[in-house]
Amino acid sequence: MAENNEKTSRAGGSAKSFGGREKFAYGIGAVGKDMVYMLSASYVLYYYQDILGVEAWIMGIILLIARVFDAFNDPIMGVIVAKTKTRWGKFRPWLFIGTLTNAVILFLMFSCPPDLSGAGLVAYAAIFYIVWGVTYTMMDIPYWSMVPAFTEGGKERENLSALARTCAGVGSAIVTIVTVMAVSALGTAAVGHSENNVTDTWSSREQPVAVTFVERDETDTPTGNVSKVDNFSADITMYVTASESELIGAYAFNQSNSKFTIETEGLEFTEGDHNMDFVTDGSDEGAWLVVYVNGEEFEKVSRTDTVTAAISSTKEVERLGFKYFSLIVAVLFFVFILITCVCIKEKSTVDVKTAGVMEMFRALIQNDQAMAMVVTIVLVNSATYITSNLLIYFFKYDLGGANWQGNYTLFNTFAGGIQILAMMLFFPLLRKFFNTMKIFDICIASGIIGYIILLAMALMGVNTVGPFLVPGFFIMGAVGILNVIVTVFLANTVDYGELKNNRRDESVIFSMQTFVVKLASGLAALIAAISLSVFNISDSDQTVTAVDGSFIKGMENLIESIQANGATVVSGGSVLGLRLVMTLAPIFVLIIAFLIFKKKYILDDRKLAEISEELAARKRG
Repeated sequence: MAENNEKTSRAGGSAKSFGGREKFAYGIGAVGKDMVYMLSASYVLYYYQDILGVEAWIMGIILLIARVFDAFNDPIMGVIVAKTKTRWGKFRPWLFIGTLTNAVILFLMFSCPPDLSGAGLVAYAAIFYIVWGVTYTMMDIPYWSMVPAFTEGGKERENLSALARTCAGVGSAIVTIVTVMAVSALGTAAVGHSENNVTDTWSSREQPVAVTFVERDETDTPTGNVSKVDNFSADITMYVTASESELIGAYAFNQSNSKFTIETEGLEFTEGDHNMDFVTDGSDEGAWLVVYVNGEEFEKVSRTDTVTAAISSTKEVERLGFKYFSLIVAVLFFVFILITCVCIKEKSTVDVKTAGVMEMFRALIQNDQAMAMVVTIVLVNSATYITSNLLIYFFKYDLGGANWQGNYTLFNTFAGGIQILAMMLFFPLLRKFFNTMKIFDICIASGIIGYIILLAMALMGVNTVGPFLVPGFFIMGAVGILNVIVTVFLANTVDYGELKNNRRDESVIFSMQTFVVKLASGLAALIAAISLSVFNISDSDQTVTAVDGSFIKGMENLIESIQANGATVVSGGSVLGLRLVMTLAPIFVLIIAFLIFKKKYILDDRKLAEISEELAARKRG
């Protein structure tokens, strides 16, 4: 009787609940929801590793542990949602509570106190990221559970899934496109009003200061020619502006974490065209500045006796930028989901028999189609997140240049636009000619083709942003359509589970989607973190490594190495390794996803029609 009531309520709800107003409300909620998710999935590793200094492998472990925790938390949340009975329904209360708490946690996660370091910093990152995952689950499960609960199978469900995924793609695209530039703008404005930023002055007249010019050839590889300025007779002055925490004790700056202007012999060197390293171990040890110049410049500066340098850390800019950008995203997230909660009415609270957690795990295992989709979604999303996690490092450290932020934004604007077009235009167009199973095949092939093109560019050493738009088209077009299709496929497994297990488990099935998407981001972040560690792609590893706790000794070792063999600071192998991980790993993962899906998933249009007929006959009988 409860099942009959549920079916009636669901059918009635689908007929009346999702008009134009409700569809807008549901879609705007997806925009806010995925703005938050993309900010966390793509930038939490960068924020804690590149800006705050947590080692990459430690962050990888934190992200993976959070996902293991979600393996237990997400199904439990699915059961809680299914058992909820309130005057506002069972979905909206958790949607509201989860959104409010998640918005607050998001802001705190990107507002780490600047004086935290060591174990305290690691603990802060771990606690807030895990709590962020818990609160995100609280709102994500009820949000997606509305799809199978309020719609019938077939076109109606596909249309609502497509709408939600398209809007989610818009939210993801917005954050992907604007984050880096918005963080820079907000951070720059905030630093100008921050009392935390101070200027340290170094002068050869008062304390030991060394300046060394290193010659590089046309490929930016050090030739081995080194010219050290005599700090006893030269006039050397350096101004270093950064947060107080950055200027305590030993610290290091380079072209990737600072802006700089260095003047000597009528020449000016800036971060746009040159590289530099600046290190100090405190006032007693002095400081050392290394500037990398071309051959013509090297001849002019080899006998210089006047050097003036102004160095300004961009880490404080990025730290404050992420803080205030996350606040903006959090507020928009709450407002958008509030619109969803207000405009979508649940007609009644359905009295549905619910199961305990262990029963629910057994039910999921018994639903072989749900499990097939869970594995497929993990793999497809892992491929995407491997690329998205490494993309900012690729633009910052590989393509590089003063305009790396602009190039990164340009690429993401194009990729985000293609993803949205894929969901809004390409998917409906393909649907006229192919069923969803065939479209899945086309998308996997498109993604693999895109990564093969990207791999070819990696091996050819392409170093401009334009050509990368071509593989971006194939990859992001596939990602956009796959986001829609896998949601439809997962919703279909609810009907299959009802036929097989005599129960509808919308919340539980979609709690698995929440879990597997987060699991994919955790696995991808771990792979990215390991790659950053193995290939030495980070601020500290790509320049000077402290020796016995001393950056000065590390700089001495670096200069000696360059004089001995012309060793480059960032090896070509490191750059190539980064490119190979971004291409070969996703190709491998997509192939595995395709093989598993083709072998296990059977819910094509014909099978779904049979299931609908059997369910209808069962309820009539």
